[in-house]
Amino acid sequence: MASNKDNEDLTRVGPGTLMGNFMREYWMPAAKATEVVADGPPLRLMLLGEKLVAFRDTHGRVGVMDHQCPHRCVSLFLGRNEENGIRCVYHGWKFDVDGNCVDIPGIQIHEEGKLKVKAKAYPTRERNGVIWVYMGKREVPPELPMLEVCTLPSEDVEVIFIQRNSNWMQNFEGEIDTGHFNFLHVGAVNPDNIPDGHALQHTVGRKHKFSVNDTDLGVSYAAHTPVDEDHTYWRFAHFAMPFWSLIPQADIRYNVLARAWVPMDDEHSMLVFFFWRSGRRGGLTDPLKDGKSLVGGSLMTNNFVPNSTDWFGRWRLTGNKQNDWLIDRDIQKANLSFSGIDGVHMQDQAMTDSMGAILDRSGEHLMESDLMVARSRRRLLKAARAFSEDNLPPPGVDSHEAYFTPRGGFCITESADEWSDVYKAQLEGLFHPGQTDTTFKA
Repeated sequence: MASNKDNEDLTRVGPGTLMGNFMREYWMPAAKATEVVADGPPLRLMLLGEKLVAFRDTHGRVGVMDHQCPHRCVSLFLGRNEENGIRCVYHGWKFDVDGNCVDIPGIQIHEEGKLKVKAKAYPTRERNGVIWVYMGKREVPPELPMLEVCTLPSEDVEVIFIQRNSNWMQNFEGEIDTGHFNFLHVGAVNPDNIPDGHALQHTVGRKHKFSVNDTDLGVSYAAHTPVDEDHTYWRFAHFAMPFWSLIPQADIRYNVLARAWVPMDDEHSMLVFFFWRSGRRGGLTDPLKDGKSLVGGSLMTNNFVPNSTDWFGRWRLTGNKQNDWLIDRDIQKANLSFSGIDGVHMQDQAMTDSMGAILDRSGEHLMESDLMVARSRRRLLKAARAFSEDNLPPPGVDSHEAYFTPRGGFCITESADEWSDVYKAQLEGLFHPGQTDTTFKA
């Protein structure tokens, strides 16, 4: 169980909080590049409890800044995006993507071409069709994390954004909780309907043993179960600071993906899911013997309501607490879906949002299958407190290339006792789709 102090430190992400200050030292995927167009309307963007606006200027550069104009605090969301800057419509003050005030009507600009007053703006980068934001204190931002999937050409990578109406940590904990898969997602699957060699063959109806280790970037786990006297089924996953997960959705040989659980504020979070388009082979959603797959009802299909301009109006699934996440009791009773909720992401969202916007962890009773959750909480708190109290660099910030190596996935090997040895052996000679050899060069 988490103490009240631990719970507070894990969940609160606003300016000045332990986790908020820690998170700001990392680059965060914040929006799809297509959400802002040159000289187009600004985008409301909520990150770490801060209300921001994003816009793309005439030359295609992206600015992300405090939504309040530093003159009289009017929202720049209402501003005019024109001629390489956003102009406040209240008194005409204009700011470039770096937050420099480049024009005040009726006031002469000094020789540097900008006024001393600045809007609070944050550095941005674009990669894989995503806008990344750095909100930390470093004058020179760190390198972007070199997650393997993010080293691939943009055309080979698909990116999905999904918003959740609950705290980032409880969503992240659901992500690294491998124990729920057998029930929530595949509880209605009959083991006799699974073909030999299918990814579900050694998952459905099986009990797994769990092992967890701390790593330089966070925490890793292995779940394993015997296949026969000579072989073992393994499932590996990773937590990488501060909010990244690499989960076992497919055969480890092809499972090139990464998922970020970005805190919008204390009560809203955004999943940003990067995956290699060609890496779905050997996956959990392959057809069963009857030609169907009951994993998540309609598989990975995501149905969204239209985006709006509200602070929380982006990338929302159709199911929510107001409509009980579209649960169908007839489907549930007929065991066509264990939960009666359609879709993997909708099922997960129903679980985490139903806990309430911020979970009180004092009521929990953790078991062996929760080892990854407990260890990740401890690891994250330890790193955040070391940064706050001892000024130690956050893990991974100064070693961006370390993010390339971890890969989640499953495999079958000859039986072995030490899971870390099995995992290391799997990493040797892995196919890396973005390179001609297996040596990463930053």
